[in-house]
Amino acid sequence: MPSFSREEVRALYDQPLLPLLDEARRVHLSHHPDNEVQLCTLLSVKTGGCPEDCSYCPQSSHYDTGTNAERMLDVDHVLASARRAKELGSTRFCMGAAWREVKDGPAFDRVVEMVKGVKDLGLEACVTLGMLDEKQAKKLADAGLDAYNHNLDTSREHYRSIIKTRTFDDRLRTLENVRKAGITVCSGGIIGMGETADDRCEMLRTLANLEPQPESVPINALVPVEGTPLALQKPVDPLDLVRMIAVARILMPKSRVRLSAGRSSLSREAQMLCMLAGANSIFYGDKLLTTPNPDEDDDLALIRDAGLQAMPPRASAEAE
Repeated sequence: MPSFSREEVRALYDQPLLPLLDEARRVHLSHHPDNEVQLCTLLSVKTGGCPEDCSYCPQSSHYDTGTNAERMLDVDHVLASARRAKELGSTRFCMGAAWREVKDGPAFDRVVEMVKGVKDLGLEACVTLGMLDEKQAKKLADAGLDAYNHNLDTSREHYRSIIKTRTFDDRLRTLENVRKAGITVCSGGIIGMGETADDRCEMLRTLANLEPQPESVPINALVPVEGTPLALQKPVDPLDLVRMIAVARILMPKSRVRLSAGRSSLSREAQMLCMLAGANSIFYGDKLLTTPNPDEDDDLALIRDAGLQAMPPRASAEAE
């Protein structure tokens, strides 16, 4: 397993863009089908009221963003959404709850039932629920959970500027618990939060040096939300997002790199460049938890015009 140094990752990041894309493309083609994109759908099953103070998040109870705490969705509602997602071509269904951590009890039991129901539909099941311990991870694994999303967000150094209610090591500990339970890891980060190029490289280096590497790496661009501390951040340069995806692809050749939040502000051409750089999954549907996302028809047209195709269910089930 390679162990990347700060200098190696920064040198990769600093390459001129076109040679970097050439290298990323070579790596991508040696590990993944040339023309496939996995479609994933993300649903908020428990919105708002989160006690964490993540500076980017409209669901934090620390900020007045117009996102109110809502009751948890019932299982039937979630499974109806999963059926619709499958009909529209998604092969992975992700469920998010605005919790600081998983707490044993009826709400967690309901999530376990959701996971079982999504698996019964023939979809990959992913959840993001905050921190969890080994016992809880085992319970999710027993329900058939394929993947657990828990993003590092940024570098260890920049992390304390973004979140103060939990530590970077808390994040890594949750990833360890997920891995011990035999669940695949989905972990990435967000750019555009006032971080430096070194912070971006450190986030990718931390992910790439995990053993084994995450099977899934979402790369997000900040969606500034009024009321949050990051509301006035400048938009991310689309080529910075392309560069991050290319570096992630080279460092983590076998991972599925997911073009995630922030796509609604990208041109079609920028999104195609992200796919050229190695992104082989998008989140599909009109909303990502509480932030806007391109609609399904636009995404299908984008995939078609790029000469790509949505990954079929059988290939998806075997991929990870």
